[in-house]
Amino acid sequence: METIVSNPALPVAFTPKAIEAIKNIQAQEQVPAGHALRVGVRGGGCSGMSYVLAFDAPTEQDTHYDLEGVPVIMDKRHGLYIAGMTIEFQDGLNARGFVFQNPNAQSTCGCGQSFS
Repeated sequence: METIVSNPALPVAFTPKAIEAIKNIQAQEQVPAGHALRVGVRGGGCSGMSYVLAFDAPTEQDTHYDLEGVPVIMDKRHGLYIAGMTIEFQDGLNARGFVFQNPNAQSTCGCGQSFS
C-alpha cells in the first residue's frame, strides 16, 4: 500500500496516486472556479450507500479543507460514515479508478463503490 497523505482536519486520507489523479482530473475537466472536490456518501448502490467523489459547488452544510492545494468539501453529516477512510487510485491491468478503504463499512459490494 502507498504512503498515505492526510490533513489532520480532514476525516479521510488520500494516497499520493489519488492526489495526482485528482489534480489531473481537475486540470483536464477545467473545473470551474469556486468548485471543490466533494467527498461524501449518498443513498443507493447495491449495498445501500455509495461514495461521492466529484467536483462540486460548496453548500452551507459543507466543511472546507485543503489537501495539497486541492480544495475539498464535505457535508458535515457524512463524517460519521467515512471518518478514517483512505482513498487510493489504482491504474493497473485489472483495475483502474478510485478505491475506498472504509473501516466503518460493515459490508461492501463487489465493485467497491458502495457499502453498508
